[in-house]
Amino acid sequence: MPLIRKLNRGDFSLEDYKALLRNLRPQVVEGARWIARAASHMTDFEMRSLFIGHAQDEHRDFQMLERNYVAVGGPLAEIAGAEKNIGSEALSAFIFHQASQENPIDLVGSMFIIEGLGNRLAGEWAAQIQRVLGLRRDQVSFLAYHSENDENHIAKLEAVFNADWMTPAIAARMVKTARVTARLYLLQLEEISVD
Repeated sequence: MPLIRKLNRGDFSLEDYKALLRNLRPQVVEGARWIARAASHMTDFEMRSLFIGHAQDEHRDFQMLERNYVAVGGPLAEIAGAEKNIGSEALSAFIFHQASQENPIDLVGSMFIIEGLGNRLAGEWAAQIQRVLGLRRDQVSFLAYHSENDENHIAKLEAVFNADWMTPAIAARMVKTARVTARLYLLQLEEISVD
């Protein structure tokens, strides 16, 4: 990904960071929406509760993104009005389609990819961005928070993977959905324009 290559090389700019935040916001806003939609299509009440709890945890995360954007000099109206890039459009369309199916348990695969990215890479990116741009921690709080908080979400998802009712067929659906989500999330990041 061009943007991440720039970050790893140390020539990541403040405009690159603002572009990252602008391009993440639409997907973050929609995260709680698709999780709640999926919950409404669950007939298993335990899974419905898991999804509702997850949506509740996520539904205001976009505000952290907005605070970070404003803290580095970006106008709130600019990030609030940011359109989805091509990858975000594709990711959103796929996930909302899946969430509208009956018992969309396969979306645990999507959650695993998105939460796993936050847990495994967001903290590293926050530290790199903070160091390269000389920012304060409160200016990279969205990424830093997800590095720490997504570990709890991963633990809940792993409990689903190990549930008694897990079958090879359900696992295969989750894996396929995870793979599609990963490809589309990558496309979302690839579509961020860099200078």
